[in-house]
Amino acid sequence: MSTVKRSRADTLFVAVNFVILALVAIVVAYPIIYVLSASFSDPIAITEGRVFLLPVGVTLENYKLVFGYGQLWRGYLNSLFYTVAGTALNLILTMLMAFSLSEKNLPLKKLFMGLLTFTMLFSGGLIPSYLLMKNLGLIDTVWVLIIPGGVAVYNVIVSRTFMESNVPQELREATQIDGCSDFRMFVSIALPLSGAIIAVMALFYGTAHWGEYFNAMIYLRTSRLLPLQVVLRNILLLNSADAGLIDSYDPEIAARMEALKNSLKYSIIVLATLPMLAMYPFVQKYFVKGVMIGSIKG
Repeated sequence: MSTVKRSRADTLFVAVNFVILALVAIVVAYPIIYVLSASFSDPIAITEGRVFLLPVGVTLENYKLVFGYGQLWRGYLNSLFYTVAGTALNLILTMLMAFSLSEKNLPLKKLFMGLLTFTMLFSGGLIPSYLLMKNLGLIDTVWVLIIPGGVAVYNVIVSRTFMESNVPQELREATQIDGCSDFRMFVSIALPLSGAIIAVMALFYGTAHWGEYFNAMIYLRTSRLLPLQVVLRNILLLNSADAGLIDSYDPEIAARMEALKNSLKYSIIVLATLPMLAMYPFVQKYFVKGVMIGSIKG
């Protein structure tokens, strides 16, 4: 059995690639490891800069403080609802639009694509958007974080391109000859062939909904409707206020509270990102495939 011998240039190329990829992996992994270690470290050790890679003075004080806030679990449930309901609506609307726009003989197809693209260039702004939400009766309701962002035009374009590549026009014509309706074609044939892009779109939309922050601050007033990101922000602000109140009574306690406030953000980052990090491995194998296929044609 013969083996292929690498030339010196090939060996050097592989070695350089390995070094570059190792450096990139370190740059990406270190902040994650540091945040996780800091969330379990003693607040004073973090303030003094003694935490580099592994936890120093392991403690659960940060997490006890966060979990002791009664609104936390409500925020988790709210974010879960916003993410699941919003992503479901996004996928339904996006895939329906992508399937329709991938039809070669769709009347006024260029006009529809032009109108969609136009919305990517201009925005009404914050005040007109707020007035629109108010006139629609969506202010301070769960739907204000779900309905207005029903479709992302970029995702529609990527999904359309994917369907054009994986659901050929000949297949559509064959199903029409057999008497299959467009809706049946969409449900029974187009969707099963589009599993990769659906997984990618679910990741895109789900991440956006889970990290929703600004719109919740603008449109929601009732505390029981706030998503997790806003609840965690309130915890951070609450402890900052507590540290300020203690400052005038006991400098030592105030210093401890200030250190705790600084370390609290690490546990908040872990709690905010953990669900998305846990979901990513299940869709990662579809991620690259879906994006690359969707980007072959413009």
